[in-house]
Amino acid sequence: MRKSTLSLAAISALAAPGVALAQEAAAPAAVPTDSVFILNSLLFLIGGFLVFWMAAGFAMLEAGLVRSKNVTMQLTKNVALFSLAAIFYYLIGYNLMYPLGTWSIDGVLSGVWGPGVLEAVGITAEQADDYSYASTGSDFFFQLMFCATTASIVSGTLAERIKLWPFLIFTIVLTAVIYPLQASWKWGGGFLDEMGFLDFAGSTVVHSVGGWAALTGALILGPRLGKYKGDKTIPMPGSNLALATLGTFILWLGWFGFNGGSQLAMGSVGDVADVSRIFANTNAAAAGGAVAALLLTQLLFKKPDLTMVLNGALAGLVSITAEPLTPSLGMSTLIGAVGGVIVVFVVPMLDKMKIDDVVGAIPVHLVAGIWGTLAVVLTNPDASLITQLTGIVVVALFVVIASAVVWLILRAVTGIRVDEEDEINGLDMAELGMEAYPEFSPS
Repeated sequence: MRKSTLSLAAISALAAPGVALAQEAAAPAAVPTDSVFILNSLLFLIGGFLVFWMAAGFAMLEAGLVRSKNVTMQLTKNVALFSLAAIFYYLIGYNLMYPLGTWSIDGVLSGVWGPGVLEAVGITAEQADDYSYASTGSDFFFQLMFCATTASIVSGTLAERIKLWPFLIFTIVLTAVIYPLQASWKWGGGFLDEMGFLDFAGSTVVHSVGGWAALTGALILGPRLGKYKGDKTIPMPGSNLALATLGTFILWLGWFGFNGGSQLAMGSVGDVADVSRIFANTNAAAAGGAVAALLLTQLLFKKPDLTMVLNGALAGLVSITAEPLTPSLGMSTLIGAVGGVIVVFVVPMLDKMKIDDVVGAIPVHLVAGIWGTLAVVLTNPDASLITQLTGIVVVALFVVIASAVVWLILRAVTGIRVDEEDEINGLDMAELGMEAYPEFSPS
């Protein structure tokens, strides 16, 4: 895969951290021009605000899939986690994720621990030529959105029984250290990148990281009260499937920025053609996942299941994220369809294991993320199955161990689960003292 184009000399020239070694940066024009700088920065900004809109998608999806007594809690968590991610990624995560050659342990641990710095106000055309790639502000903004997405994944799985502040403390650690550190191993030019691990926009680096953190938290936290009785799983329907559907479409829209923006260049005809191809393949995979879940639930359950269809579309999107450029439209649809199948089978499998995932984030982001990372070998001749498996395992071990340490410390120090009475009454009133739907509450 292609490497970042920003030289350390150029970074030094502007005395700033510089543009990050981002997902799959394209080669620059032979002679850097203002237009390349402008167009690349514009792609980052447009892609970034589309990925920001995914925060609204996660909030609506989770609000729709939890019970009405917990809706305000989910909305609060989503606003808070995004805001905390913005602050702590700036303070620690950005420079930890992009060492730009400054490693305290080569390829493993950044030697730069400090806040991000933007270029000066009103840089000149000559300074832009020194950068030759894109503005630091646009790059920081774009990369922050990916970091915040990782935290959003954890929120839904642990809904309806976790305390607010321990969850937010975990979010700080996840976005400041856990996510940036493992991302540096691939997108920061670390050892996974050097060994040839391929992950274009983050099936592993973003989605499986959120999934592993969520799975670890769910195992330590335990299921909701009454969810499992003996071998039976007790359904706990969400409060508003219209909101969940809206959230899915918002996420679908945001994914065009997630994958398309990860081309990281728009300064040439080839770049724009590739971004267009990525958009089309991303959409095809989502459609494949949705239709596969629709048909499979009809066959297995005799009636289609809307929640499975919604998560099928999202799993299709996660599945194509590791390589949205090289597949054909047909192959993209098939890769996404496998993601939809994964959801339909993994959701009941987790219930049999008594792992309570309220919104289905583990099958969508973790299992489909693994599948998508492996599927790269189907269309990208540079991919190695052994290398892809190695990357998956390395990230899994790191995130599970690091997350477990943080969750266990929080459980010992503050407790992470609300008490039974509060869980029964709902976290909206117990933790926040306000309800999303007060007119429907018993008087």
